[in-house]
Amino acid sequence: MLQVTNVGLRFGDKELYKDVNLKFTKGNCYGIIGANGAGKTTFLKILAGDIEPNTGSVSITEKERMSVLRQDHFKYDEDTVLDVVIMGHARLYEIMKEKDALYMKEDFSEEDGIKAAELEGEFAELDGWDAETNAERLLMGLGITKDLHYKQMKELTGGEKVKVLLAQALFGKPEILLLDEPTNHLDFKSIEWLNNFIMELEDSIVIVVSHDRHFLNQICTHIVDVDFGKIQMYVGNYDFWYESSQLALQLAKDQNKKAEEKIAQLKEFIARFSSNASKAKQATSRKKQLEKLEVSEIQPSRRRYPYVGFTPEREIGNEVLEVEGLTKTIDGVKVLDNVTFRLDRDDKVAFMGDEMAITALFNIIMGLDTPDSGTFKWGVTTSQSYLPKNHNEFFDGIEYSLVDWLRQYSEEKSESFIRGFLGRMLFSGEEALKEAHVLSGGEKVRCMFSKLMLSNANVLVLDDPTNHLDLESITSVNKGLEKFPGVLLFSSHDHEMIQTLANRIIEFTPNGIMDRKTTLEDYLENKDIQKKLKEMYA
Repeated sequence: MLQVTNVGLRFGDKELYKDVNLKFTKGNCYGIIGANGAGKTTFLKILAGDIEPNTGSVSITEKERMSVLRQDHFKYDEDTVLDVVIMGHARLYEIMKEKDALYMKEDFSEEDGIKAAELEGEFAELDGWDAETNAERLLMGLGITKDLHYKQMKELTGGEKVKVLLAQALFGKPEILLLDEPTNHLDFKSIEWLNNFIMELEDSIVIVVSHDRHFLNQICTHIVDVDFGKIQMYVGNYDFWYESSQLALQLAKDQNKKAEEKIAQLKEFIARFSSNASKAKQATSRKKQLEKLEVSEIQPSRRRYPYVGFTPEREIGNEVLEVEGLTKTIDGVKVLDNVTFRLDRDDKVAFMGDEMAITALFNIIMGLDTPDSGTFKWGVTTSQSYLPKNHNEFFDGIEYSLVDWLRQYSEEKSESFIRGFLGRMLFSGEEALKEAHVLSGGEKVRCMFSKLMLSNANVLVLDDPTNHLDLESITSVNKGLEKFPGVLLFSSHDHEMIQTLANRIIEFTPNGIMDRKTTLEDYLENKDIQKKLKEMYA
């Protein structure tokens, strides 16, 4: 068990949270959510013992081992990959090194023999004989192939190092596992493997900070909400927390409904949600806890969500986009090689695979770059709006207030209209007078979405649109795009977004493109597609 008692933390005059009392128990997985800057990662660091709270304490059951996903990519540069993973169990690794040192002694004494026997006993208890095999299994599951296992960490790419550090955290099935954004740099297969691995940790406490809604929905039995100085725990996964808090908020505002009607509606919602059981142990555990949930435990969220909605000025005709033989070389690397496809008027296309290729394609079809060869043609009824991956040029050195910044892109120039629009995107009051160049990454993306909405385009091209956004904004963008009636071309690492939006997948591989009219989950589960992809990546 991991217990938080009366924890409070201040930074100068700012009180991040106070009087936090939580109990984490084994067999459960807890997702920590909260707006950017709310203190999610800081709270995880308090749990890990990296930050001392101003008040209160964190205690764990004696002899329980805690493992934390560390992001120090250069700490282990001189160590081999396999060793780094086993270091995740510090005591086991220490025994291995002690044993090696003893057996290498030229003057091996009787005392050394007794010590070695003690170490061997403890080594066996800690499953030391299978340590390398278990470490290899973790690495393979995360996509680190066998040829890399005995290389030094400095020989790996940044993305590979991230996976090794994740394997290190998972090694030895710790009783308490703390993970900060564990799905970063993982492909969908690796994330699915991680889902399954965590679900098998029946005797562990797993606590995760993540922006990946699909991941949180798969693994979480509880949500820990860091919000306005409070930290509260709720039963259920992310979708349950979001939908139940929104329903509670809606019911609280409805003055006409009697209290018993509201209670009945909440009970019906809980019953409906808990009936969605799956075979996963986590889901079964969650179902049992939801069935015990009291209506009074469902609270309206005080979170503010931006409004995201797109209204095209005109309907698209039958001709949308034809791409024929596009080829592009960047810095000596051929990123597009004879790319050909045609879009239909009902297409919502998720582009996957090589990110350089995707960005190059988007930049070309949006007129920001030219191909080395090939052509593209937009239909005459289309109007396009683009959210590039790098949008700093719209903000760097721009000393306009946000009101003046957005006015550039609006036909309606009045102060009240622009301020109202910014208010819906959570820039209210003085926030609307911020200068464009001082915005955070998330604020810039919200401004870019305001620009997109004002364009009234019927084709949206979005290159990694949820980058820098918090969960509230990601959820709002997702829901806004679900209602968009036009054509959508987008790239994303967000499983939920691709699954709920895309009806077509185009994947860039080293040997051409894979183009299929299907949903993401069907795409990932189709054996023929996956077999063909394996050949294209070989």
